[in-house]
This record gives sequence, C-alpha cells and structure tokens, in this order.
Amino acid sequence: MSLSKEINASMPPSYSEAELKNIVADILKSDDFYYRIKRKSLDARKKSDIHWEMAVEVSDFPFKNESSFDIPHIRTNKKIIIAGCGPAGFFAAYVLQLAGFRTVVIEKGKPVDQRAQDIDFLENEGVFNKNSNYAYGEGGAGTFSDGKLTSRSKQINSERDFILETYVKGGAPEEILWLSKPHVGSDNLKRVIPNLRKMYESAGGKIIFSSEVTDIKKSGSKVLSVITDTGEIDGDYFIFAIGHSSFETYRMLMRNGVPFKGKIFALGSRVEHFQKDINLSQWGKESIQGLKAAEYKLTFKGDSNFFPVYSFCMCPGGRIVPSSGSSGTSVVNGMSNYLRNSKYANSAIVTAFSIESLLRKDMSPSEIIDWLEKLEQKFFDLKKNYSVPAINIDDFIKGKISGKKLVSSYRQGFFSYPLFELFPKKVSTSIRNGFEFFSRQIRCFPEGVMLGLESKTSSPIQVIRETNLTVASFDNLYIAGEGSGWSGGIISSGADGIRVAKSIINSEI
Repeated sequence: MSLSKEINASMPPSYSEAELKNIVADILKSDDFYYRIKRKSLDARKKSDIHWEMAVEVSDFPFKNESSFDIPHIRTNKKIIIAGCGPAGFFAAYVLQLAGFRTVVIEKGKPVDQRAQDIDFLENEGVFNKNSNYAYGEGGAGTFSDGKLTSRSKQINSERDFILETYVKGGAPEEILWLSKPHVGSDNLKRVIPNLRKMYESAGGKIIFSSEVTDIKKSGSKVLSVITDTGEIDGDYFIFAIGHSSFETYRMLMRNGVPFKGKIFALGSRVEHFQKDINLSQWGKESIQGLKAAEYKLTFKGDSNFFPVYSFCMCPGGRIVPSSGSSGTSVVNGMSNYLRNSKYANSAIVTAFSIESLLRKDMSPSEIIDWLEKLEQKFFDLKKNYSVPAINIDDFIKGKISGKKLVSSYRQGFFSYPLFELFPKKVSTSIRNGFEFFSRQIRCFPEGVMLGLESKTSSPIQVIRETNLTVASFDNLYIAGEGSGWSGGIISSGADGIRVAKSIINSEI
C-alpha cells in the first residue's frame, strides 16, 4: 500500500464501523492500515438501493490533526470592536484575537443559557424580549434554528474547514467534518456555543453581553468609537456583524452615511408535513434503520410571469418557532435537534425577488426595510400576538378555505386564514405555481399546512464594500455576515467574518 490514498465505498444505511473497516481491508487486501472518513453523502435516488457513498482516506501511519488554515501572528496593540456575536462576529473576533489583536465583542443579547430562558418565556407566556429571543443573543439566530453547516460557495474551503474544526473542538459531533450535509442540532449548539466563547476568552478576547450599539462617533472617513446603551467604547477597527433582522441598527448606520443598496431576497411561509409521510415519499418507507429523517430540496424556476420558488432551511424531524426580530412583528422559522426525531418536517417555501422589482419603482434602502417591517407587522396585527395564520396547502393552491383540519408543531397557536391575501399578488401567484409543481414531485405535499411569514432567509439590502471589504467611503469600518447582505447561513457568514479579519490582518502586516 502507498503511504496515503483515497478509496471509495458504498455502505448500507445502518453500517457499523467494523463493517466499514472490513470493506476497506478487502479493497486493500490488508489489515494493516489507518483510515478516516473524508466525505459521506446519502444516495437516495433509487428507493430500492438507498446507501451511503463514502470516500475513505487510508495510510500506513496515524493521521495528524493539522489545519490548513494559517493565521499569521503579528505584534500589535490595535483594538478591534465587533458588534454581534453570531457566526460572522465570533469568527472575525476569534481569528483576530489569535492573530494578536485586542478584540472586544459587544452583543445586545444574552449568553445562551439566559437566552434559552427568555425563549421559554416567549413560547410559554407569549412575552417577547426585544434583545433576547430566537433572532438575537449569543451564537446568533442559528443557535436556536437548526445548526445546518452547509454552503454552496466553493471559494471558502479553508475558512469552512476552520469553522467546522472549531465547532468540533467546541464539542460538535466529529461527523460534521465529512458529512455532505453536516448538522449540529439546536440541542448540541446550546452546549457548543458557550464552549466556543470559553476558547475565545482563553485566547484573551472579551465579550460584553446585554449591551446594544446605538450610534457611532466618527471623524471624516474614520470611525472613532461606538456608543452603546452602557457607555462609549473606542477602537482602531470596527466590525458590525449584526444579522439581517437588526433594522434599527441598519437605520443608525444609514444616518451615519453607510451606503446600502437593494438586492434580491426571499419571502414566503413555512410549510409542514408529518415526517413519516415525507419519509415514505422520499424513501418508500416510513423509517429506515441508520437514518434519521428524510429531507427534500425543491426548486421551481417559473417563467417571466412568476418569481422563482424554492425550499429553504428544510428541517426534518423538527418544529416551527417564532423568530421575530422586533416587538409587534410576526416571523416564523424552523429548527431541529440533532436526532431529528420530531414527528414533523418543515421547510421555508419562498419566492425570490427584489422589492423594487415587485413594486416597480426605485426605493431607498431605508424604504425597503420599512416595507418589509410593515409586512411583518401586518402578520402580527391579525391577532396582536404570536399565533400565526395557517392554511392547507391544497387550499392555498385552489385559493379557498375548505375547513380542513390543520395540524402543526407550532406551539404559539395558529388559526385558519386565506394566506394568499396577505402577500402581494405576484408573490402569492408565484408560490401557488411552485406548490403545484412541488405537488407533482412529493405525493403528500398538498396535504401539508402553510403557516405564517418567513422573511428572514436573507437581508433585502446589501452594504457597498471596497475590494478590501471596508465599507465604501470608510477607512476602518466593516460590515460582515448576513447583516452585510453578502452571506447567508452559519458557514458563509462565519467565512465572511474570517475574510474581514484577514483583510484587517493584511492591512497591519
């Protein structure tokens, strides 16, 4: 056997480690080797032959855990202020701290354990904490929404690997390093995120919780300090990693001359089915030993008369949760725990467009977020609480209310309502056409329920950046992650934060 090589193997869903090792031994004609899984994906194209496709690296010697991501260390006393402790903010701060900078993270929300108590209070009592909820707090929105670690970008391989390795060091399942669709689970993330905080603090970093940035102080093109509700903090560089729900922070940045522009984003609802029905549709069986829960990925391109429609953040074995970013608004999202063992499957079904193209007029960035916020308020105002409007999917397709019984995992309550009347006409028509197409792909699809407003798949605006990632017309201000409009999801947001960190490091070398 050569020093190191990669072999491919097909394994049944419920294979054991011993069975995998025997397969590798048969291929190598040897029992003397070390191995590790490099890639693993489920092939469910044929219901009669569902199996894992695996790439296994084998070697004569034990493998070393070496990261390909290099963080240069420089001698500096420069201080960097990071607003926001989601993936973008955390990884920007962590990389910069390891590189030798002094970093301070300001998070308007609370640590995970306290945040979890506020979320329980929201779900059980209907009381919303504007700074500590599903959208805000340590770890960002992803902490309580699912923990999927996928990304379609091929330009961030080293950043992605570093992010995954860091999560594993924090206690995430090691399988996320090789699974094609890695998933941590909200239950695991509540344990992993505090461990990441400890790693950052052990490196010398500082986090200030329950402190909201309300303004910035600047001189010309340079930011001098941030103003928070607990005091003023100066620095040499400033990174805003605020997420896509922080409309008030957006408005503050715009007042200070930060340039944004409108962009395509997505709008729709959550749809939900019984997981066993999705399993039956995708696998031909209600369950398969060794597999958690079946997924789906749906896309409808439409034509010039419709916007494209697609599934987003599909949560097998999960539930639907309230994820409003501000008081008096209603937004839903999906989450699942690691085992994905809920009896429900949910996904966002959204249609993509720019608000300017929808309304057929030019709009300023502030007008765009005003429009979206008013839509979120419209859904809340139906009942003045966090119960959400719902409709049978087949009824939505037919444009009627039939009185069919609606069942959902959503704990805050739901009520029958003609959801097609709440969206702009072209949005409803596009989703209707998408539903018709998806119903031909998944047999049980029209039997599901459609609930609430899903408006947080991405930001509707995007900051204008220079090639070095600074905000245009600013020397030392950066906006990273989903709040920048340049990324979406845990991995791409974390990678965007790392790219910003690398830009700052390069400017000091």
